[in-house]
Amino acid sequence: MKHFNLKKDAKIALIGLGYVGLPLAVEFGLKYKTVGFDINLERIKELKKGNDKTLEISKDKLLSTLSNGNFFITADANGLKDCNIYIITVPTPIDKYNIPDLTPLYKASELVGKYLKNNDIVIYESTVYPGATEEECVPVLEKVSGLRFNFDFYVGYSPERINPGDKLHTVTNIKKLTSGSTEVVAEIIDKLYLSIIKAGTFKTTSIKVAEAAKVIENSQRDINIAFVNELSKIFSRLSIDTNEVLEAASTKWNFLPFKPGLVGGHCIGVDPFYLAQKAMEVGYHPEIILAGRRINDGMGKYVVTEVVKLMLKKNLKINGSNALILGFTFKENCPDVRNTKVIDIYNELLDYNMNIDVYDPWISIQDFKHEFNFEIKNDLSRLKIKKYQVIIVAVGHSEFKKIKLTKNLNQVIYDVKSFYSKEIVDARL
Repeated sequence: MKHFNLKKDAKIALIGLGYVGLPLAVEFGLKYKTVGFDINLERIKELKKGNDKTLEISKDKLLSTLSNGNFFITADANGLKDCNIYIITVPTPIDKYNIPDLTPLYKASELVGKYLKNNDIVIYESTVYPGATEEECVPVLEKVSGLRFNFDFYVGYSPERINPGDKLHTVTNIKKLTSGSTEVVAEIIDKLYLSIIKAGTFKTTSIKVAEAAKVIENSQRDINIAFVNELSKIFSRLSIDTNEVLEAASTKWNFLPFKPGLVGGHCIGVDPFYLAQKAMEVGYHPEIILAGRRINDGMGKYVVTEVVKLMLKKNLKINGSNALILGFTFKENCPDVRNTKVIDIYNELLDYNMNIDVYDPWISIQDFKHEFNFEIKNDLSRLKIKKYQVIIVAVGHSEFKKIKLTKNLNQVIYDVKSFYSKEIVDARL
């Protein structure tokens, strides 16, 4: 590959401007000529006005970067034609059978392939199983572009580590894994990210190593959460408060402080299936990984079963009762509803023929209607807490501190997040 001067030569394209792509595009846009591309025209229109509904980038920072002359965003693919570094940050979901769906990656690779030129570099950030970049994406790039991998163009893999809603661990404050298809390209890619990542980079020995490292990061968390979820089930039968047990165990220096809960979002509840799929393709059936997934995927049903038991103990009517779910996003203090497991609680309550209200001040009612077939409330002043026989605290939004709950015989209050003290709820997960 010819000598590549980042400051002089780099023109970067970010494909996909969601939770991952937008923060990255903005940081690169502060230093390099950068194009942010997304197929969602409404998203582009919002961003051009400085409005990021993911709340990852402030209006001031977004508008300031857009006005610096180096950064622009577009839904027109022709804006990609002069770029020479393409960074793909599209989603990698699973289908209803928990099989990895690489369709967004294939389409993004086809798009980039149309504009690929000699000596261009394509970097993938989307979570995949080990080998996917070179085995699945590269052939698409070659077919569409007519160019040869590692002769005419090069690739790299640098997995995203975005934590939605986290204002401390932002993109520049999280150490970045990097890799490239040749030693020279790996060094270029590493220097590229190092120029914007304050926390530094870690250059892996190969693309497969970087892919594997990413997928096990979230698989490890999934398994650890599954373990404490199982502990919660055991301790509930023993009439022991799980949180008190974890607090006591945490006094040991090497105890890992995981807590029970619902496991949703774009990573932890999805990535283990990517690793499991690849493992089965090479003849190994993963046991711990899939066991963890089964436990965590069953927590919504478990919560509702426990709620119904408590209702029976209080002689509360189940059929036709009123239920309130506090929180619907996949985690606290962010608007992200991707793969939220609160929907499992909602559907289980429906099976008991309950009348359900969902309150979440972080969610746009308009956006919510596009994703789900029921309405959501986000006005606290209109909530009449006393009318509900069931209240489930599903997410620990800070705003819920304003809601005053008291234990009484006419309600069951179940706290999934241990947000309230145990004295004012009937049970905590």
